Amino acid sequence: MQLEQQEDQAQFKLKNASASIKERRRRGLTWYPVTITQEDIGFGGKVVLELERPAHRQDLHLFQVGAAAALFSNAPGYSGTHSASDRPVVSGVVTRVRRNKLLLATTKEALPDWVLDGSTLGIDLTFDEVSYREMNQALSAVMAAHGNRLAELRDVLLGARQATFREPQADDLFYPSALNDSQLAAVRHVVTAQDVAIIHGPPGTGKTTTLVQAILETIRRERRVLVCAPSNTAVDLLTEKLAERGVNVIRLGNPSRVSDLLLKHTLDAGVMAHASYAKMHAMRQTAEQHREAASERVRHFGFEERERRQWLREEARTLRQAADDLERFMTEDVLESVQVITCTLVGASHRHIRHLDFETVFIDEAAQALEPGCWIPIANGQRLVLAGDHHQLPPTVKSEKAAREGLRETLFEKCIQRQPHTARMLKVQYRMHAHIMGFSSQKFYGGQLVAHPSVRHADLAAYDPRFNSPRFNDPRFAPDLPVEFIDTAGCGFSELAIPESRSTANPEEAHLLLERLAKLLAQLSEPGEPTDPDQRPLTIGVIAPYRAQINYLKDAIEDSDVLNDLLLQRRLSVGTVDSFQGQERDIIAITLTRSNPQGEIGFLSDIRRMNVGMTRARRKLLLVGDSSTLCKHPFFGELLAYVKGVGGYRTAHETVKQI
Repeated sequence: MQLEQQEDQAQFKLKNASASIKERRRRGLTWYPVTITQEDIGFGGKVVLELERPAHRQDLHLFQVGAAAALFSNAPGYSGTHSASDRPVVSGVVTRVRRNKLLLATTKEALPDWVLDGSTLGIDLTFDEVSYREMNQALSAVMAAHGNRLAELRDVLLGARQATFREPQADDLFYPSALNDSQLAAVRHVVTAQDVAIIHGPPGTGKTTTLVQAILETIRRERRVLVCAPSNTAVDLLTEKLAERGVNVIRLGNPSRVSDLLLKHTLDAGVMAHASYAKMHAMRQTAEQHREAASERVRHFGFEERERRQWLREEARTLRQAADDLERFMTEDVLESVQVITCTLVGASHRHIRHLDFETVFIDEAAQALEPGCWIPIANGQRLVLAGDHHQLPPTVKSEKAAREGLRETLFEKCIQRQPHTARMLKVQYRMHAHIMGFSSQKFYGGQLVAHPSVRHADLAAYDPRFNSPRFNDPRFAPDLPVEFIDTAGCGFSELAIPESRSTANPEEAHLLLERLAKLLAQLSEPGEPTDPDQRPLTIGVIAPYRAQINYLKDAIEDSDVLNDLLLQRRLSVGTVDSFQGQERDIIAITLTRSNPQGEIGFLSDIRRMNVGMTRARRKLLLVGDSSTLCKHPFFGELLAYVKGVGGYRTAHETVKQI
């Protein structure tokens, strides 16, 4: 963790510390100048500022909800090149971003004078050390644990103590559901676990649905549970699903970090709906009025005025203290009545819940979570349920040395390897055609995955008969094949290294993929019988492993009428594998990019990323790559053999003829 924090901070400082305002603005790390268009009092009595940059400034930027940021001034003493530690700032968290406006929830109850002195203001993205501090504290607590439940859970998770389960009972499951056998087995497994249970959910198998059902069964027996995930997106999804099932759930964290639909399930909304909220708000407003009155300029400043100001300051302080006490009471009152508290892993250290104990802690996306982050919520629980898939994307680790020394290995992996009986795998998938699923099932899941009848034969022709039209169904090249690999070996489509960005592109391969895709989709614009008007629009994802290839693809799509129209309609998207994690598309087209005599494939050798990329497809998976380069790695040799086995292999030469 120390290595990772040092690397993360070093990268941040290298990019930002010595840069001028102009350079930081160009990089998207600064808005300058900004004006304060609104000031309000937020949760906890802290100042919330609405900041606006000039409408003509349309620079790209990296500000997003949840990012740590700091307001600064160009007052004398700040040249624009000093580091953040050399100048006064007002720190906070970005809570909303709308074009040229953003909200900054500050850590201050009153703004310093330099904010209001008329100098030009700006706002910087800053390095957030909170997560590292909480993870380090959690690790220290786990290492020091002795003779308590945390020590027992540590020993179980790391394989030193056997995980135990009670005998299942006939009445273990209460809530009616349409879960399949493997999903029901996973829920029963969770209910009977006394230490730890793992729900292993391969792509498309309904992991979230199963996890929600397990939570429902758990809160029938327990007063309150904690549900966490490493990403805000996953926390939001679980909160939404639980709320839809009628669960009294509170989403802990900054309310702007969640979707608008979930605002009423945030702690802030719960406090604002409390019967005592109006009284607290009035106290804070009166305190602020007293503070402002005590700071007003007057012509004659004598003994009486001094006494009056002293009284106003004391009253303001007393009212603020009373308001804070009332807010704490309301918060505890709200949390006392909830069934489920949801938050990120770091959010489990929040001051409002760090003193609470939970019989069960659930962690979703556990196979993408750094182990130190998982220990934060585990420390407050008596038993643990992990959900995820260690054959999909691993956690992001910036320090290669830290990754090599074990930081990339997750608690999920350690437990499932050392105590395999703690896991139940979901085996029926509801996303992909059987041929798309087949290779992933064989390679990663022991051939145990089964395609549900609703998707087993759901190719493009099942979506729209025009995809199977004889006019386009060349006997050498059936356009409706669910899996297709176009081999560019021998075509001279060599990769191009981009030294400045340490990235790679392959323009000819990208062009071939887009031509094939455009030809395939053009069938929908051909004359013929109209399709079902209630049919959901076809969606397409184009994936590349390198940013340079993605940029080329985006530029080239603008030259294709068919593809550009779909892009404008938001039915086609382009990105890396990571950007498609947790998503799905009817068609996934992947350009593998690498083509060189040395057989170097870079991080394509991370086969978990390929597993994620290929399993995003529902009806068709289109792969384009150079087998002579790729097959130096055994994974791609096996993939090519599988594609040939299902009849989906084509050379680029015959593809070009058909196009």
